[in-house]
Amino acid sequence: MCPNCYPYVSSPLALRVLPVSPTCPARYPYVSCLLSIRVLPVSPCLCFCASLRIQETPEAGCSSVYRSLFSNTSKEMMCFSDFPMPAHYPNYLHHSRLLDYLRLYAEHFELLKHIHFQTTVHSVRPRPDFSLSGQWEVVTENKDGLKETHTFDGVLVCSGHFTHPFMPLSAFPGIDTFSGKCCHSWEYKDAELFRGKRVVVVGMGNSGGDIAVEISRVAQMTFLSTREGAWVVGRLAGNGLPLDIMLIRRLNSLLLHLLPRALLSWMEERAYNQKYDHRLYGLQPRHRILDQRPVINDDLPVCILQGVLQIKPNIREFRGSRVVFDNGVTEEGIDVVVFCTGYKATFPFLPPSLTSSPEGEMRLYKRVFPLSLERPTLAVLGMINVTGPQMPVMEMQARWAARVFAGLIHLPPLATMHKITEKEWKENVKKYSCSKKAAVEREYLPYIDSLAKEVGVYPNVLWMLLTDPAIGLRVLFGPCTPYQFRLNGPGRWEGARQAILTQWERLVTPLKTRPIPEPKPSGLFGWGLAGGALLIFAAIVFQRRNPTFLQNQIAEMTFVGISRWYSFT
Repeated sequence: MCPNCYPYVSSPLALRVLPVSPTCPARYPYVSCLLSIRVLPVSPCLCFCASLRIQETPEAGCSSVYRSLFSNTSKEMMCFSDFPMPAHYPNYLHHSRLLDYLRLYAEHFELLKHIHFQTTVHSVRPRPDFSLSGQWEVVTENKDGLKETHTFDGVLVCSGHFTHPFMPLSAFPGIDTFSGKCCHSWEYKDAELFRGKRVVVVGMGNSGGDIAVEISRVAQMTFLSTREGAWVVGRLAGNGLPLDIMLIRRLNSLLLHLLPRALLSWMEERAYNQKYDHRLYGLQPRHRILDQRPVINDDLPVCILQGVLQIKPNIREFRGSRVVFDNGVTEEGIDVVVFCTGYKATFPFLPPSLTSSPEGEMRLYKRVFPLSLERPTLAVLGMINVTGPQMPVMEMQARWAARVFAGLIHLPPLATMHKITEKEWKENVKKYSCSKKAAVEREYLPYIDSLAKEVGVYPNVLWMLLTDPAIGLRVLFGPCTPYQFRLNGPGRWEGARQAILTQWERLVTPLKTRPIPEPKPSGLFGWGLAGGALLIFAAIVFQRRNPTFLQNQIAEMTFVGISRWYSFT
């Protein structure tokens, strides 16, 4: 536990809190455990976790990653708010490098001594006096088979929602006649098993796009089946900078709320369609680009252009080794179908009453606190998908939950929480045809800002502009890096200001691998300025002699420009 997280707490609170990750930490659960330990002003604090390594063979109930997996968010945007990634780290990380970063974080803050590895959590149940104490009874089993029962004042569930694959086989008529192999992306490690085969990949999320591209490099032919299509964007923005560094900014978020959303969607769609026409490539979805998260993939359009990958509509039915799609086209000789159809959020160790909603889902206030609990002493981290980096969101969830457990923040009445949750769900249903997606999807900056306000660490941009313009301008116009949430309030970090001032240095450091001399100033620039000033002076003189000439020329140029613009639309 970092003693500076809550400097205003004079002594450890009499709480015993359990951050629990009962499965393997392939994506985010372990991150949440580390965060939970650090931000909770409690003593003692334990974390039960299965392991700290990437499994070569997927294990039931555990998360899984494929060998070639890289992050979709850049290092400056996804790091912990008080622990910048090393400057030499690449901007987009391989999963093994991200695991190294987590180890550095754990070692730096001396967290490993709080974690019980190779320990399974069998059950988390409220004690008989839960209505009064809010305490939980937890049964664990270590690697030697020893079972123990513990009592905790609070529990953080950090197991994530990528542990139980969802394969909707019953939705595809004739699947029982398919003579090839069916598997889920959870089982996928690399493309070697698909060499020379004809493969159908079902589902066009980030994993579906990655796996389809990788398989297409060795397969005879790859088909990517999608029900709705998707907007596909690369990791690079202008000048080759990371996309999220350029997009996730407070000014952009402000414009999104001030300007018509339809206009901004049109502008962004037009920009991406200039790179590759989504309609021409068979990618264009029904929804607008700002309504849902795009698919992040740098190679998918190239594979389509090379003819090694084809986009197909939803599968209508299977007929032996033949697959019939919704447009009536049949592909024969299919060897393998890979289902990239997501996961079921399953928590077998929790009380069944927590998932007693009509949809069988856990209803969570602000995607953290279960609405069915009488006392807010259990929180769920990471049960959310945001249009941005996931790790800073879970860090903020942990900081908020810590203060609620400690009694420093009080949640609204249950009826109010129900109304807020229902309102958010109804707004999201307008964007997503699937009710489960509507429950978990959120826009990154509005969501993390709402939690930051709860914690008391929301950056006051106006005050910063007045008192520290160098930081204020960067917070308003620059990328919304996590360090902004350590500038003030509980858990303030003295290094946050310097981290913001040096964030661009860490971004460019891994790119400077070949020294290139700085360009010398050219005399042509000065001549260009002089020439431009001369032209402006001449135009002013001519305008005074012939007042209507310049107006007519401007009108004609505007008309020609608009006509040409319409000819290209």
